[in-house]
Amino acid sequence: MYRGSGHRIASAAAFGDWVTLRPASELREPFTFVVGGDGALRLAPRRSEHVACAGGEAVLSAGEIGFARDAGGWTVDHISNQSTGYCPDVSSWPAVARALDRAELARSDGFTHEVIFRRCPGCQEHNIVRESHFVCVFCDGELPMVWNVDPSA
Repeated sequence: MYRGSGHRIASAAAFGDWVTLRPASELREPFTFVVGGDGALRLAPRRSEHVACAGGEAVLSAGEIGFARDAGGWTVDHISNQSTGYCPDVSSWPAVARALDRAELARSDGFTHEVIFRRCPGCQEHNIVRESHFVCVFCDGELPMVWNVDPSA
């Protein structure tokens, strides 16, 4: 097992047990999350690396997630696919939705903040596309319109 891997959240009870052990300072920040190949949600403190949270394994999605408590329990307050370790596509949302539903955590219908990642075909560097400007910040090469970070994609 990869040292520092995230805590597996399989139910609302498991989330409740885990979140009550978090210091108040951690609850004010988003957490690092991954959805593992098994479809399970894993959480770690924000300053954790996504690859460490995943135990070094491949993931279906990754990003940052924040929670709020209301009368009905815990709910996802905000969520993004911001992970420079995995650079997941926004199309990974259905895997996240299934993991959150299994954990019985109320959620939005998509990422509340979407990050568009692309790998430059020229210099092979990873880029974050901002304002629909599909140009590599490293070499000024054109970036593809479709996600291509995973070399097998």
